[in-house]
Amino acid sequence: MDQVDIGLFDYDRNNTLYFFILNADEQIYSRYGGRDSKSPDTYLSLASLEIALKNGLDLHRRSQQGELKAPERPKPLFPREIPLLVERTFARNACVECHLIGDFQNLQRERDGKLDKLTHLYRSPDIKTLGIQLDVPQGLVVKETQGAAQTAGIKPLDRIVALNSTAVWTFGDLQYQYDKVDRRAERIRITVDRNSEPVELTVDLPVRWWWTDLRFRQSSVEPRPYFEDRPLTEQEKRTHRLKPEGFASEVKYVGDFAKLMMSHDLKIGDIIFAVDGVETDELVNSAEMFIKLRRSPEQKVALSVIRDGKRMEMPLKTFRMSFRK
Repeated sequence: MDQVDIGLFDYDRNNTLYFFILNADEQIYSRYGGRDSKSPDTYLSLASLEIALKNGLDLHRRSQQGELKAPERPKPLFPREIPLLVERTFARNACVECHLIGDFQNLQRERDGKLDKLTHLYRSPDIKTLGIQLDVPQGLVVKETQGAAQTAGIKPLDRIVALNSTAVWTFGDLQYQYDKVDRRAERIRITVDRNSEPVELTVDLPVRWWWTDLRFRQSSVEPRPYFEDRPLTEQEKRTHRLKPEGFASEVKYVGDFAKLMMSHDLKIGDIIFAVDGVETDELVNSAEMFIKLRRSPEQKVALSVIRDGKRMEMPLKTFRMSFRK
């Protein structure tokens, strides 16, 4: 990737497989790829790839005939413009590999004070959170809906054709455009093809629609607390005399690394109801999420914990993952 314009060839670098469908002038017609936290190939199939390639040929013909307006080319960005990436690659006479780019971009943003974790850490929100299940071999044909998508009027057999007025042809296109939605947005517009007619629908975004499982990402800017938790129910909060609007949560897993490094003394079943004395946060619903969003790697925090009915304070140190090569 040494000489590649990564400003143009932009994508979530945690995708295992990603194609750009483009012409010789580097006009990108479409993308093929995308994944979720469950699997690297949830949205990939030979049938949907064939659909994507046929669409690409059609878009190319339309472009040659002047029917398709070329999008404005993004501002160029090359690996040599990311100082930390240069230190890791060019300065060591090593090549720039795809998996290095996204991580070092975030490390550079962190150093420059420009890291926005909602956008840069929680990448590629899952459309299933909206209640959209796709018939993957059929591309963007909706298989079933529930939740926000169903309420908005999206129906099975609808084919998604645009998000916020930007045309999408594949799941790769859809996920890329969805990832660009402002994390503070409250709604999006999805256009579907229904019986060969376009129908534009407004979808109200659920609370924390942007949240994704980070475990497969191995990001260097993610503070690693080495425990996992689940948000308490309203009834459980009342039982423990905790704030109903708080992010109190129950520990459900403790990583072996935490035991090895003695980074904390949490046990399964412990209830964390505050971090550094903070019990509520408008964005989060668990202590683990609060730490990931509001604290930095290698930072020490103080946990307020309930264990066997007794309240105690407990120190915890987060870690920064050593970058893999």
